[in-house]
Amino acid sequence: CNFSYMQILQVSETRLAAREEYNRNHQPPFTHRQNVDRYKNFVMLPLSKRRFCQECQQLLLPAEWENHSDHQFLCDITTAQLKSPSQLLYPLENKKTNAQYLFADRSCQFLLNLLTDLGFRRVLSVGTPRLHEMIQSRASQEEEFSVRSLLLDIDFRYSQFYTEDEFCHYNMFNHHFFGGEAAHETCRKFLNEENGERVILVTDPPFGGLVEALASSFKKLMAMWKETEKEGHDSKEMPVFWIFPYFFESRILDFFPSFSMMDYQVDYDNHALYKHGKTGRRQSPVRIFTNLTPSMIVLPEEEGYRFCTVCERYVSSGNQHCEICNSCTSKDGRRWKHCVLCKKCVKPSWIHCNNCNFCTLQKHSCEKSDVGCFVCGKAGHKRSACPSLSRT
Repeated sequence: CNFSYMQILQVSETRLAAREEYNRNHQPPFTHRQNVDRYKNFVMLPLSKRRFCQECQQLLLPAEWENHSDHQFLCDITTAQLKSPSQLLYPLENKKTNAQYLFADRSCQFLLNLLTDLGFRRVLSVGTPRLHEMIQSRASQEEEFSVRSLLLDIDFRYSQFYTEDEFCHYNMFNHHFFGGEAAHETCRKFLNEENGERVILVTDPPFGGLVEALASSFKKLMAMWKETEKEGHDSKEMPVFWIFPYFFESRILDFFPSFSMMDYQVDYDNHALYKHGKTGRRQSPVRIFTNLTPSMIVLPEEEGYRFCTVCERYVSSGNQHCEICNSCTSKDGRRWKHCVLCKKCVKPSWIHCNNCNFCTLQKHSCEKSDVGCFVCGKAGHKRSACPSLSRT
């Protein structure tokens, strides 16, 4: 939905009607149940009659070919392609609405191996379609592979490839299940641990999203897990892997004090900057935040990670232990330096400024300007709460 408005203004009936009309015209062409039935018919077709419309991002049955005759489409869709929909669908990369960046195979394989080594048998995949499809693919190919996954995602296109027990259309910013009570119950049942099958929530939200809104939704999912009334839940939190850039650490810890940040660099296939193996500031800033004990998270030594016996966790090779801070202090993979005046470690490119009385970039402006309200110029409030604006 592209509708937005200022809370302090009254929305006209015309704008509300326009929003409703827009939403009606942008509904998916088929329901989830219809997509499941269409998929069953699609896989029964011979390879020569399997087509996928690239413009409509839709699996096509033979009776629908004529309506898409002037569109670009892929032919001979294999079973392997159907098992990897994230590679068949175009990623939705609009940063203001979707920012659909997908795990590189290295990171996805690492996460799955880590989850299985930790003993998790159910993965609630919130906005992680590539991890979900890797689990689904392994489960269909290996009989001894016992991990299950439920994908919660805003991208309804995945309903073409997964049943209602495998995918729920979900908005992680307001904890909304588009499928209503039925989808909510599907999620609740999945979180119900049976036969000792441990559950973990793995999420990879858009990095431009408001941390407060995301944290609120994740807490509701964690509360749903607690409602399953299993022994010991009262004193525990649902295990979580929240994948987010390291510079959001303080915001995440505000809402989840039990979380800690791991040094593992998560990289993405379709992002120009977030790639593993680069050096300096070009390294991927994306990390794993978790409420699991840090020493349990084993990072691959062949990629340069090592175990710090003092901190009792794996850290990157450039993250040297500071004897003064008594911690491995680097956040970005580079070796940080300790500032005696600031009493903490800082980035290697920073220097201590006596005028500002803290460490910052060498080329910076020492002029301190008190930025006030854009309406009246006074400090202490913002434009939206300005008394002058309300009087006007």
